[in-house]
Parts: sequence; C-alpha cells; structure tokens
Amino acid sequence: MYSEKATSIKALEKAAKKLVEQFPGQRIFAFYGKMGAGKTTFIQAICKVLGSTDNVISPTFALINEYKSAEQHSIFHFDFYRIESMEEAFDLGYEDYFFSGEYCLIEWPEKIEPLLPENYVEVKIEAQENENRIITARTV
Repeated sequence: MYSEKATSIKALEKAAKKLVEQFPGQRIFAFYGKMGAGKTTFIQAICKVLGSTDNVISPTFALINEYKSAEQHSIFHFDFYRIESMEEAFDLGYEDYFFSGEYCLIEWPEKIEPLLPENYVEVKIEAQENENRIITARTV
C-alpha cells in the first residue's frame, strides 16, 4: 500500500517518483478521482519521473497519447472519460497496449474496468482543501 500527501507541484513530483519506485515491476496504472482531482497533473509528473520530455496532455478526444521515456520506451496515456461503450476500447485495440509491457497510465478506468488486466495498480487521488491531494495506491 502506498499513501502520500502532495501539497504542491514539487511534492507531486516526489510522490510520482515514490509511486514508480514502490511498484517497480508494474506497468498498468489506473487513476481514479473526481473531475479536477489532478489525475492528468499527476500523470505529467510520472512521465517526467520516467524521463519524458514530451508535452503531456490529457487525450480526452483522441483517447490515447503516446510519449517516450528517457530510454525511448513508450508511455501510453489513456483517457476514457468520453468513451460510451467498451466496444470503443476494443476498436482502439486496448489489448495491444495493455499487454505491451510498456507503461499504460489510464484516466477514468471505471469506464472499462472489466477490460483491465489482472494485477494492475489502482491509484486514487483525492482533492482536499488548499489544493492538497491525498494519493493512495495498491495492487489489484
């Protein structure tokens, strides 16, 4: 179990580093949180920790963005907020990504939860007062 309180962007980057270190063999991370909780911002911090210099933005309309890590490995960033059926995830070819061995960072995973592979990391982000965030994670 991982738990961290982030009180600033700098603290968010430290939390991202700890998260990646806490789950070294994991590649599938599912991010849960209300709209505005900071899922995309936290994913930006994780990509930075992985050495990506790409512009990390939410793939709300494209559903998926691909970034490169420092070692030129792919980092796939999904946003399933606008998905209307699991058929859309099938059409996207989600299996190719989820089982690629590359990082998959998934926003709004509750929309496709039955499709998530076994043994992924569930990351919950809870916004509090003063823009503080409580981040918890566990393997599911």
